[in-house]
Amino acid sequence: MTTEATPPSTSASPSARQVWTRTRGIALALVVLLAAAVAIATIRSDARHGTLDPRSADRQGSRAVAELLADRGVDTSVVTTLDEARAAADADTTLLVAAPDLLTPGQQRALRAATTGTAGRTVLVAPGSPSVERLAPGVTADPANSLDSTLSPDCALPAARRAGTAETGGMRYTTTHLDADECYPSDRLATLLRIPETGGDGTGDTVVIGAPDILLNDRLDKQGNASLALQLLGSRPHLVWYLPTLSDTTAADEDDQRGFFDLLPSGWLWGTLQLFIAAAVAALWRARRLGPLVPENLPVAIRASETVEGRARLYRKANARDRAATALRSTTRIRLAPLVGVPLTQAHTPEALLPALSAHLHRHGDGQTLHTLLFGPPPGDDAALVSLADQLDALEREVRRP
Repeated sequence: MTTEATPPSTSASPSARQVWTRTRGIALALVVLLAAAVAIATIRSDARHGTLDPRSADRQGSRAVAELLADRGVDTSVVTTLDEARAAADADTTLLVAAPDLLTPGQQRALRAATTGTAGRTVLVAPGSPSVERLAPGVTADPANSLDSTLSPDCALPAARRAGTAETGGMRYTTTHLDADECYPSDRLATLLRIPETGGDGTGDTVVIGAPDILLNDRLDKQGNASLALQLLGSRPHLVWYLPTLSDTTAADEDDQRGFFDLLPSGWLWGTLQLFIAAAVAALWRARRLGPLVPENLPVAIRASETVEGRARLYRKANARDRAATALRSTTRIRLAPLVGVPLTQAHTPEALLPALSAHLHRHGDGQTLHTLLFGPPPGDDAALVSLADQLDALEREVRRP
């Protein structure tokens, strides 16, 4: 019994291995991007967790200073909405605003109106421009931060003189108030300001601190940070610690409403723009044409069967049955012409090739069949294309038969 050898597969459909080889680069890039996004989100989440929160014992929290104030009879309460902060403002209260820049312009104006004339103290932690201009009119933030974090008081404010050097270096401020205390200067610009109220009984004031370091758990025992923090926050029996949140829409008008892109950090927007520019440049580079195509010899020898199979795959992928049929018929005519005595220059001329081919095969009356086979229309489907190839092979074998 004989067994017929199974011919090698010439299927044009890509295998699972080929699909994986083509797409693994894209998949790897997506995995790396996803991992980077998760890592960045985790880092940012850890960095912001409990920051300046008097209930938090984290390194960036402020529980230590709250407990020290409690030992001195100062009770601390935490609020997260503007309504609560405004209701708590009075002469016996120190209102600390932990993140003034999170407030909208409308909220900043409302908070300023609520604290003016109360004879209490308002402490603003590292407000930027223009936040400080709304919360403490007459104060301007300098664009450049202090290069040094530990500074000397160099002012007449008793609390600063008793505390000595402290880590207030950060935002720097200038003021038009002549009676303001300008402390801890960096290049002649203050990093701590105390602006007394001009109206009321004159006991209220606003304190602007350029950096939050003196309130953080891991920095409280450095330099004179603890002394300065306790004196600034312990001048009244009550301390209201205001932690603004983006979800608080109190006193926000239509101009203050922020969209999705407004909440994205500017660095992300610039980074996305740079990625788009880089992608456009890469596309332009890959699509460049510096001149006409130049044929080059292949660096290695490729078997004819591989070349035929590769071209067949391309034809099938593009559904180019017309081009495949044209290539099959053209090659067959070129091989048949010398066998029947027709010059190669006339191999593609039906008037020259078909009569010679009919005479060689001793056929009569089937010229139309030969014409359809060698010069006919393209096949309508893959089965017709395979049938055409088989018929052309059979015709060539018949011509070559002695």
